[in-house]
Amino acid sequence: QVQVVESGGGLVQPGGSLRLSCAASGSNFKFYNMGWYRQAPGKQRELVAAITSRGGTNYANSVKGRFTVSRDSAKNTVYLQMNSLKPEDTAVYSCNIVSATGYVSYWGQGTQVTVSS
Repeated sequence: QVQVVESGGGLVQPGGSLRLSCAASGSNFKFYNMGWYRQAPGKQRELVAAITSRGGTNYANSVKGRFTVSRDSAKNTVYLQMNSLKPEDTAVYSCNIVSATGYVSYWGQGTQVTVSS
């Protein structure tokens, strides 16, 4: 059974940093693409950052230069390093693991990130 578990969320002051982790188990995800999404209250879920199986990355304009996505394929884990956090980054961050065809997709339960003084 596939499990996807995020960790690393919490409360941080503006300008601070957090590192999110997403660990997948139950299969080999070496050739899957991985991404981080977020959803703030009253807003639609949006893509924050994604990384392909070959290491190519894509970022939302609002986080470029502040966030860095990376992966350890041997550990089936994807990370999101978030620096210079702003109050508008407050949201539930969820991890998505999707096959190259897009037909198979797994989601984690989400982790809350709150940026506030």
